[in-house]
Amino acid sequence: MKLKMRNLGLLALTAMLFLGGCSQGSDGSAESGEGDGYTLKLGTALKEGDPIYDGLVEFSNSVKEKTDGNVTIEIFGSGSLGEDNDVIEQAKSGANIAVVVDTGRLADMVPEIGILSAPYIVDDYEEASKVVQSDLFKEWENQLADEQNLQIVSFNWYQGERHMLTNKPITTPDDMKGLKIRTINAPVFLETMEALGASPAGIAWTEVYPGLQQNVIDAAEAQNPATYGAKLYEVADYLTKTRHFQLLTGIVASRTWMDSVPEEYQKVIYEEAQKFGEEASQNTVKSLEDYEKKMVDEGLKVNEVDVELFKEATDSVYDKFDGYRELQKEINNILGK
Repeated sequence: MKLKMRNLGLLALTAMLFLGGCSQGSDGSAESGEGDGYTLKLGTALKEGDPIYDGLVEFSNSVKEKTDGNVTIEIFGSGSLGEDNDVIEQAKSGANIAVVVDTGRLADMVPEIGILSAPYIVDDYEEASKVVQSDLFKEWENQLADEQNLQIVSFNWYQGERHMLTNKPITTPDDMKGLKIRTINAPVFLETMEALGASPAGIAWTEVYPGLQQNVIDAAEAQNPATYGAKLYEVADYLTKTRHFQLLTGIVASRTWMDSVPEEYQKVIYEEAQKFGEEASQNTVKSLEDYEKKMVDEGLKVNEVDVELFKEATDSVYDKFDGYRELQKEINNILGK
């Protein structure tokens, strides 16, 4: 009996030592032991199969490999980590948490950066990419880090051009009047829908399918990969190709957490985020027509419209935000327009 008790004691002690060596601090870094490492929880509303989501998984795998397992990036899809704005607040507080987010939501902290989510500000991914590589964007990036404790890891995750999803045909902006439409819950998105005469509803992405199904909302607007992933073609009859937003997103983490990671690992995280963001974006561009075809095969009707009519209708959005008209001109200069 004494021998058995002694063995049990040794097993308990060993377990305690093992758990102690693997415990992590609140900043996501290990406190002690040979298994020291850093863990970042990365949230997105997207799910497996989306080019961006799949790119995030490749990014995570590459970081783990290139840091010999010392940096782990855990991907949380389908909004399972929480609503984007809530995740941002946690990151600001220093938590080991990050989110794939658009500039419209970041505009709550740096108003100027929201211009990149304005209607028709850029025509495609290449133009959006040119803007985020500019000195102008770098200023906003530094402001987020210095004033909000938010570090942009990379901002080159392109999710595609956004279109209207409705149960009635849309040919001109007049057809949008009175429609209760789901859009991203950020001022520039909400104002854009209002400029089109619609009534915007900033509900969570996960609520769009049941919202359309139960007539809580009349319409939604989204990019093809997300529309297909959420099976919105089952609850909407028409996709109208308005191309009103070019959805460029980025990985935004806590600056405090990033600074806690050794410089050699930080370098890997930044480089791999840039590399796989570019790859995922190119995959998105290549996939847009394929997603459209798949949805047409499922019965969704696709409308081509005169985009200039929608561009004219939403031009007033630039006068709703301080400095946006001037920033529009500055971005046009960056693009050589």
